Amino acid sequence: MTNSKKFALVTGAGRRFGLALAHALLDEGYQVLAHYNTSKDGIDELEQRGAIGLQANLANLNDVHQLIQAVQQHCPKLHLLVNNASCFFDNQRVDESDANLVAVLNVHTAAPYLLINKLQQQLTNAEGSVVNITDIYVDSPSTDYIAYCAAKAGLASLTQAFAKKLAPAVRVNAIQPGPILFLPEHDSQHRKKVLAETPLNLEGGLEPMIAAVRFLRDNPFITGESIKVDGGRALTI
Repeated sequence: MTNSKKFALVTGAGRRFGLALAHALLDEGYQVLAHYNTSKDGIDELEQRGAIGLQANLANLNDVHQLIQAVQQHCPKLHLLVNNASCFFDNQRVDESDANLVAVLNVHTAAPYLLINKLQQQLTNAEGSVVNITDIYVDSPSTDYIAYCAAKAGLASLTQAFAKKLAPAVRVNAIQPGPILFLPEHDSQHRKKVLAETPLNLEGGLEPMIAAVRFLRDNPFITGESIKVDGGRALTI
């Protein structure tokens, strides 16, 4: 590896959007640092293409510090940081144990805070960009996912605060996804209901999210912004 190569860290890169984004960045010539917790199959694919897989449980802040150290060892400059990892627990799951509550808060708020804060020198060296993946429910929280929405709202606040703190060298923005890609457990009734409540009436897929990351990365005059990629779903919740 040479220092002229662009480096990108994507958290939650083992599946779904994180995996698709990591592949897209590899296509663009990035040296991708692909974080994962337990989803290893996608990481194997990425490593075969030259990505560096980095395992860490973001619910455990000791793991987060170890991840930060690994990133610092791999790259003196960090051109792109995408805080994508998620812990999508509803109220029932959170109420089962304090550990689940801690996981939701750490994965979505504490871990991104530490990553941005501790890697700010690498980001500054690259005049880099941070993209945080929040949620459309940041603005209108769901009563079924109270802790999750609160943690994502914390990430939205971090976006604006770090945009002010790290300017002008580093830009920090966010994407609020809507019905991009249904989970396997979503049955047909749920899917029909969500799509009926989405003005564009379709499941967006991953490419619109990837396009939004590129837009925020490449536009040099945007920082502290949050863009909804949701087919208009936020208009109806």
